[in-house]
Amino acid sequence: MIRLGTGRLDRLVALGAHCDDLAIGAGGTLLTACLARPGIRVDALVLSGGGSAREEEERAALAAFCPGADLRLTVLKLPDGRLPAHWDEAKAAVEELRGRTEPDLVLAPRTEDAHQDHRGLAELVSTAFRDHLALGYEIVKWDGDLGRPTAYQPLSPEIAELKVGLLLEHYASQRHRPWYDREAFLGLARIRGIECHARYAEAFAVTKLTLNLGG
Repeated sequence: MIRLGTGRLDRLVALGAHCDDLAIGAGGTLLTACLARPGIRVDALVLSGGGSAREEEERAALAAFCPGADLRLTVLKLPDGRLPAHWDEAKAAVEELRGRTEPDLVLAPRTEDAHQDHRGLAELVSTAFRDHLALGYEIVKWDGDLGRPTAYQPLSPEIAELKVGLLLEHYASQRHRPWYDREAFLGLARIRGIECHARYAEAFAVTKLTLNLGG
């Protein structure tokens, strides 16, 4: 596998439609980046769950998924499953975030996601972060919309296990869901690892990428 590095990561933006999206889709990548770069700034925006127990879960979880980072988390109160009807509010929030940071990497949902909230947020990312490397994470769910990813972040067995442990520890409100378990999370990570010659990995969609092969 050809490996392309991003260079030094000092600022990272992480976007989720719901509390737990970021941790499920990119929790291992967040752990990897934050452990490798103590003090990295992480600006995180979640569109729904604000003012509820879900926000409390998210704050505790992201603090654990971003160890040693300068984490700045905003959780809004848009209704779950209704992002298309609240487009202006979502766009304003994404644009406001863009106005106060210049990230080296953006983590967000992928545009092919079957959930309308995920897909809508992904469409906003390309309009606000036009000149940035944006990785679209995947979320396993009932819709069966997993595709063929184009980029991978290998995860060490220790990071993969830590990710699953943190997911099960911090999101008590989601444990009743039939797909929310160790086998699903670790199983997908194992499959993505096979695809990139690693033990475990998280996979992402990349819409646009600029190379620098001359310098």
